[in-house]
Amino acid sequence: MALPIGAFLRRKPLDHIISKSNEHGMRRVLGPFSLIALGVGTTIGAGLFSLTGVAAAQNAGPAVVVAFLIAAIACGFAGLCYAELASMIPVAGSAYTYTYTTMGELVAWIIGWDLVLEYTVGAATVAVSWSDYLTSALHQWGFHPDPRWLASPMTQVVLPGGGTAHGWINTPAVFAITAITALLLRGISESAAVNSIVVVLKLAVVAAFMAFCAPHIDTAHYHPFLPPNDGHFGHFGISGVMRAAGMIFFAYLGFDIIATTAQETRNPERTMPIGILGSLGICTLIYIAFSLVLTGVVDYRTMLNDGSPVATAIDVTHLFWLQSAIKFSILFGYISVLMGLMLGQVRVFFAMAHDGLIPALFGKLHPRTRAPALSHLIFLVVTSLLAGLVPISTLGNMTSIGTLLAFVLVCVGVLILRLREPNRPRAFRAPGGIITPVLGIASCGAVMMSLDGLTWLRLILWLALGLIIYGVYGLKHSFLAQSENGL
Repeated sequence: MALPIGAFLRRKPLDHIISKSNEHGMRRVLGPFSLIALGVGTTIGAGLFSLTGVAAAQNAGPAVVVAFLIAAIACGFAGLCYAELASMIPVAGSAYTYTYTTMGELVAWIIGWDLVLEYTVGAATVAVSWSDYLTSALHQWGFHPDPRWLASPMTQVVLPGGGTAHGWINTPAVFAITAITALLLRGISESAAVNSIVVVLKLAVVAAFMAFCAPHIDTAHYHPFLPPNDGHFGHFGISGVMRAAGMIFFAYLGFDIIATTAQETRNPERTMPIGILGSLGICTLIYIAFSLVLTGVVDYRTMLNDGSPVATAIDVTHLFWLQSAIKFSILFGYISVLMGLMLGQVRVFFAMAHDGLIPALFGKLHPRTRAPALSHLIFLVVTSLLAGLVPISTLGNMTSIGTLLAFVLVCVGVLILRLREPNRPRAFRAPGGIITPVLGIASCGAVMMSLDGLTWLRLILWLALGLIIYGVYGLKHSFLAQSENGL
């Protein structure tokens, strides 16, 4: 029997969500500083320390600075929309919860499933970049492990004898995922404390890199600042800058992670906008300054097409102590990025489980730590497989398209609530009326369209798999469906 279209459009009442927001069992321990630290810690990571070089070498050259600015503008509109919704709907789930209240259950499922892809693949991307920096540090310290244990099967490596072979599995990346999962299983309070320490160290690394590398800038590396297109869309020129913006877009994922922690935040109506907009502003300034120094120190055409461009750049200084200190600090600093991404993926599944769209076991909390332990262990396996078997460029594109889709739907959600419930109290209101969400949709959509066809195909296949799961389980078991049927 055909299902009525209303089954897909049923929405969670906003007043009901807010009234139930304190019945989740999680501890409200996060304040404004913790949220900004979480956002900065997640944002200052693989996008800065790894994909900057890949995007410069393959797509934009020194104009990767412009790509970061374009991505920041698009993120700025989306960030304002996130802040408004987070102040209105201070519950876990981020974009998933927002779309459930505005566009209905089917779209909520799509975005929830998309967020899981976004966070999981993002964590795998960061883990692979961490592995590249570890390899660079080991080589500098005189250790040369078999490269086949340091790369995915889709990556060619150079063997000690000079020959080439395909990698076996990226074991350091798998180790990083496992270690962070063990930390998150201890609970949010301990994780937030570690994250704050790591963020301070990471910002010190960024400052030291720019201070010591700036004297080694060769202005010849900036010419041409925007390399001409080589005849293929996305390979330099304007299309290359847009493709680079799409690749590095997930670098701004940090404020989306903040939105997933609303139920663990004190006074979320006020604190969430501070965390979202504060972390976005800080990170944008850092990205632009950092990429200017990086592309000035190293010629993008010959040296930046790798997963550890900062290691390549600081080697130019010939300061051994600086090389060792910064590489070690970056390795340590990636802890906060992985922590934020792996925290976000589980919180989205937690929210979906509490809505009945996926089995309730994903919403169960450990009695002592109040962490969703089983979900963490399941994602440990999935994320480790991606990190161990897939190369970083593929992972980066997959993460970015998921992020962009989430941002577009959040902006649509703000637009709908502005029209449907214009008088509902908003602790924070994005300026510009409906212009801000419209510009967010347009700018994020433009960057999204610049990504390659294979990335789009992977997204479509992932969403198709999700729709099958929704049709088999979520459609019948969602709590809204149960209430409609009087169960």
